[in-house]
Amino acid sequence: MKLKFNLRPDRILSKDGVSFLVPFILITCCFALWGFANDMTGPIVKAFSKIFRMSVTEGALVQVAFYLGYFAMAFPAALFIQRHSFKAGVVVGLSLFAIGALMFLPAKMMGMYFPFLLAYFILTCGLSFLETSCNPYIYCMGTEDTATQRLNLAQAFNPIGALLGMWMAMEFVQARMSPMTTEARATLNDAQFNALKDHDLGMLIGPYLGLGIACIILVTLIIMKKMPKNGEVRANKTIRQAMSELIKVKNYREGVLAQFFYVGAQVSCWTFIIQYGTRIFRLEGMEEKAAEILSQKYNIVAMLFFCVSRFICTWFLKYVSAGRLLSVLAILAGVLIGGVILFPDRNGLYCLVGVSACMSLMFPTIYAIALRGTGENVKFAGAGLIMAILGGSVFPPLQAMIIDADFQFAGLSSTNLSFIVPFICFVVVALYGHRSYIRQIVMEA
Repeated sequence: MKLKFNLRPDRILSKDGVSFLVPFILITCCFALWGFANDMTGPIVKAFSKIFRMSVTEGALVQVAFYLGYFAMAFPAALFIQRHSFKAGVVVGLSLFAIGALMFLPAKMMGMYFPFLLAYFILTCGLSFLETSCNPYIYCMGTEDTATQRLNLAQAFNPIGALLGMWMAMEFVQARMSPMTTEARATLNDAQFNALKDHDLGMLIGPYLGLGIACIILVTLIIMKKMPKNGEVRANKTIRQAMSELIKVKNYREGVLAQFFYVGAQVSCWTFIIQYGTRIFRLEGMEEKAAEILSQKYNIVAMLFFCVSRFICTWFLKYVSAGRLLSVLAILAGVLIGGVILFPDRNGLYCLVGVSACMSLMFPTIYAIALRGTGENVKFAGAGLIMAILGGSVFPPLQAMIIDADFQFAGLSSTNLSFIVPFICFVVVALYGHRSYIRQIVMEA
């Protein structure tokens, strides 16, 4: 079975003779910006742990605050968009994004951990507005038969922003922080600790302040540009009515669950690649800071694989159904995670890098498959799928607790064994891909 596929702009970025190229470019910039924020945050977890002398589990609270904002704001965002428009949702999202990013300056001045968590939460409330608005907005910028390709094309710019975020984290945060090890920091008195903390936080906030300024520029351009009103159908329904209809759509219901597990797997793999690589390189005799920076380079390579694989896999949709490709990629990811768990050396790290190539197509493909058949409930359906990003705040702390347990089993460290968490997540994604493929065959029979 083949899906229709064409990457010509006049094919996938138009409807009824109207071109959406410029609006598509502006909204796609949002995808790059939240990719920057998402993937700069993973390496920052390790940085916060060092700066505030915390455990891996305490440092992972950054991811809890980050993804809790997605969960808390998804349905309020859907209600706002339902009452107003996709464009209004994008404007509010970028504004909250900018406020959260700029709050890093007063948080640094206060010198405490909690204000940073609050800044992350507000920032991701903005991201929740953006993703609730931008994904279905892109979905509606053309015909439904090209929606999966259009959404994958827009999402392909997400890892480009992510690569820049990772590079900024490495060059402007990790490389410029004090080289003092975690063990040495534990011996500092209060005055020495506060001085070092102030220096390192000064390095950490720079990229976020730049991100806030970029959001202000983009929201100004979007306000000034006349944007299309595709998909702006105001259904006279409450959330309860819409959700009661959506919950009956098996494809959608299972899609939300699959997205929850997928995001958990993605965030876990990208967050703990630093801990995984640092452990391996330190066993090889490398100093802690050098090991962290080298691990981040592997993280960047992983994102390069993710970025290139997104375009390759999007091309494959010409020949393979979305559900079938999703299940194959999830199975390959599970096999590679097996290598991450079983190999105690760099081979495990190579497997972890390879997992990113398998994850490249998963989020937009699950999203697009799950929206099939949601009709006028598409805005609320999109909100449910964005709420599923909560998986990013559930699974990383579970994995962090396994890492902090610091035990060995069958000669494998707790760091290796912790990757059983994303392995389970990929099993769920594989099952969803297979089930959606079977459903599509039945529908077309």
